Amino acid sequence: MKFSYTVLRGVLWFTYLNKVYDWFEERLEIQAIADDITSKYVPPHVNIFYCLGGITLTCFLVQVATGFAMTFYYRPTVTEAFASVQYIMTEANFGWLIRSVHRWSASMMVLMMILHVFRVYLTGGFKKPRELTWVTGVVLGVLTASFGVTGYSLPWDQIGYWAVKIVTGVPDAIPVIGSSVVELLRGSASVGQSTLTRFYSLHIFVLPSSYCRIHVNALPNDT
Repeated sequence: MKFSYTVLRGVLWFTYLNKVYDWFEERLEIQAIADDITSKYVPPHVNIFYCLGGITLTCFLVQVATGFAMTFYYRPTVTEAFASVQYIMTEANFGWLIRSVHRWSASMMVLMMILHVFRVYLTGGFKKPRELTWVTGVVLGVLTASFGVTGYSLPWDQIGYWAVKIVTGVPDAIPVIGSSVVELLRGSASVGQSTLTRFYSLHIFVLPSSYCRIHVNALPNDT
């Protein structure tokens, strides 16, 4: 009797899920999209190395998702930043997993980006008429590196603090405008709350928005 009830319950669930699928299929044409993806023809010379750009973009999307999740707990102040990161790692539900995925996908994104640049260069993907695509890729590479620099500082531990101090101090070697550039990056003459606020804003809003905008324009001509 118990077995029959379980079978009946399973059949009812299957019927219900079937109706839900049919509802979405009628409106979104899911099967047609799936067929288009699985039956798309590609040139015979294409191999796994041509997927490096897509892997980089996938890592970026993972970064967006995990980074958004951490904004609920992270506090961008010099007195609370480190403690909030510790809270994410030790007390927030699955916080350790989310931050670990965020950290390792960031490293993977940089690695895939470098390999993608090498692949495009070695296969001549930068030559006429694709010069602008190459320039766009270089800009995206700079933005990717900027993600790493700004994100590295957000825990506001000793490593993050000194990394910010060194990076923002580099422009000081530029004649005439060097000190002004340093102050623009830091928000003041020294590294402090203004610096963290600026790096946080860059990391979660300015850089991702710029990356998405440029990537959307580049996708139709991506190599």
